[in-house]
Amino acid sequence: MRTQTIDSDITVIGGGLAGVCAAISAARLGKTVALIGNRPVLGGNSSSEVRVWVVGATAHGIQRFARESGVIGELYVENQYRNPEGNPIIWDEVVMDAVRAEPNIRLFLNTDVREVDAGDVDGERVVRSVRGWTMGSELWTEFRSPYFLDCTGDGLIGHLAGAEYRLGREARDEFGESWAPEVADEEFLGSTILFYTKDLGRPVKFVAPDSAKDITQTPIPTSRILRSGDSGAHYWWIEWGGMLDIVHDNERIRDELRSVIFGIWDYIKNSGRFEAETLDLEWVGALPGKREYRRFLGDHVLTQNDILDQTEFDDAVAFGGWSIDLHPVEGMYATEAGAHQRYSDGIYGIPFRSYYSRNVANLLMAGRDISASHVAFGSSRVMATCGAGGEAAGTGAALALDLGVRPRELAATHAAELRQLLLRQDASVFGVRNEDPDDLALRARVEASSVARSIDPAEFAPGGDDRVLPLTRDVGLLVPVDPRLEAIQLLMRVPADAELEFSLWTTGRPQNAVPIDERLRTRVAVAGSPDPQWVRVPFEWNPQQPESVVVVAEAHEGVELLYRAAQVPGVLTLVHAPQADGDANVEVDESEALIAWPAIPMRGRTVRARLEPATEAFDAAKAVGGYQRYYGGPQLWASAPIAADRPQELRLEWDEPVELRQLRVVFDDDQDVELNTLHHHRTPDEVFPELVRDYVLEVRRGGGWIEVARVVDNRRRQRVHDLDPVETDAARIRVLATNGVGQARVVALRAY
Repeated sequence: MRTQTIDSDITVIGGGLAGVCAAISAARLGKTVALIGNRPVLGGNSSSEVRVWVVGATAHGIQRFARESGVIGELYVENQYRNPEGNPIIWDEVVMDAVRAEPNIRLFLNTDVREVDAGDVDGERVVRSVRGWTMGSELWTEFRSPYFLDCTGDGLIGHLAGAEYRLGREARDEFGESWAPEVADEEFLGSTILFYTKDLGRPVKFVAPDSAKDITQTPIPTSRILRSGDSGAHYWWIEWGGMLDIVHDNERIRDELRSVIFGIWDYIKNSGRFEAETLDLEWVGALPGKREYRRFLGDHVLTQNDILDQTEFDDAVAFGGWSIDLHPVEGMYATEAGAHQRYSDGIYGIPFRSYYSRNVANLLMAGRDISASHVAFGSSRVMATCGAGGEAAGTGAALALDLGVRPRELAATHAAELRQLLLRQDASVFGVRNEDPDDLALRARVEASSVARSIDPAEFAPGGDDRVLPLTRDVGLLVPVDPRLEAIQLLMRVPADAELEFSLWTTGRPQNAVPIDERLRTRVAVAGSPDPQWVRVPFEWNPQQPESVVVVAEAHEGVELLYRAAQVPGVLTLVHAPQADGDANVEVDESEALIAWPAIPMRGRTVRARLEPATEAFDAAKAVGGYQRYYGGPQLWASAPIAADRPQELRLEWDEPVELRQLRVVFDDDQDVELNTLHHHRTPDEVFPELVRDYVLEVRRGGGWIEVARVVDNRRRQRVHDLDPVETDAARIRVLATNGVGQARVVALRAY
């Protein structure tokens, strides 16, 4: 047996996605990081050992413009390219490669941290070190650092350090949460084990093991959806243990879950009710995927009301969008729906004060154990949200080290600085405008070779055919109003004289994309014609600052809207036909705005429309000093159509020469599209067609342009180019080709 001591700037305990994102973000900021995982692979519940799909704020496509960026976004996009079949083993390697690419990270797998040295130092409680045993190597390691991050999910490190935490459900009146029980208790969301099946193309028999449960003696056959073709995370509802101690009873929970899986498979294979003769049971998990255990207490406890009211926090450093998703304590044996869900109208912010312990001064946390009530945890617990929080916590720890302050002081007096740093990294923050004092682009004039001025999909994707959308239901069109709206023209087929009714709705919050408040209503008399015609709808709307609105064309029998198979940035077609994600095991209120006005049916298809006056939503200035994601509009520069002999460019011009050392570019990767590591909702593109593929970066010296970087076959959203120091009075990006769309799109161009 050996022993060793590892000194780092930051120690991250937990190799799930929260820990991975925390470690990578801190390492990229120059901090040495020890990343400790107690399993042989990274990824936590998303790994090949458990195989839960990674979901987040997009909520299977129900939320809009909600996909995470930053580290977790990079993992999503890389997996989309490398792993089009959604193989969980390949996903393991995508995550592992991302960690190994960072020279500042020392990775310790199979290392179980079991001891924590914590105590009072100079009047505050701190963690001095943690000690872990590496299985198979007979190695004890002591890890020492100024800051520690508990990303373990179960919260063991914080517990051993004396951090205050909660178990179970709070009483309804503690935070005024309508979905909380009247009396506090220690009930949890249960754990899950999944299974995979495979069609061998020949008859395969199945003899159930002795442990298999007879599910006909349970409510499962009548209360849950069983299909022979489903496997993996389709069976998320195989859940149990909510009435037990999730950690201390883990072995009992595992055995019960596996007995039910074998019972379900016996029922599918041998009951005669399913076409399953050629199906084989390929894999059954042995490690329960836990949903809930300890939740630490920070200076803010995220609540149901924070989520549904979309509370604005000055220190919001990550966001969520998954529903408040609570399950019956009986789990798979419940006769009610397996999940009850409630959505906010758009994404919501999570404050930095929920990512550090309120009584252990150098302990931060990310993942399932952040400071949230049980009800709010029902939303914040999903893995992409955990990853976004990991990046926020890792960045916060790095900045706290640089400034010589504790996390509490960072939240109180340096929150704006932290949010700017996260935005520079393209992390998952919204509503934060680039005001980085080091960004030289903010001092420059911004010019472009051309700018898109229309939202008509025929101009964004010329050459396609018009298709018809019958106006049998109300149809909404989310459009940017920048700077004002006088009228909107819609291409319609109105076969007989008609008086059509239209309304204009605001969205409640800049990050939302649903009709919330009706502001204007008008009727338009249209002369009948067998041919399509542009119908002009007058709306005088002049907001104080650019915003998105929803223009609703109300249902009218026999009338049709025309659309193209193209997605215009910041524009969505919403049909008033309630639709959730199609899972019959889930109960959701169809009157909620997101459900009542789904974007999924018409995603990738846009009603033909023109705005009066022409929009300024795609101006070059949007790429400098902007928000870097949808917020009251698309927030990017989009050019006129690009061609091989007509590249498009975005240019920075300074009045006086500046010294450049780095150029950062963020490209459009359509954050309205949901990605899923196992491709439950699969997109057709391995590389986003919106991404710029080939480009050149140049600086101007002596009146001529000098190339400083050239990239071909790009498939990433953010590219960082370190330069040899160069003095210049101008810099530009020349877009030579995209991965599919017809114009150049740049979300951000920064210069340092």
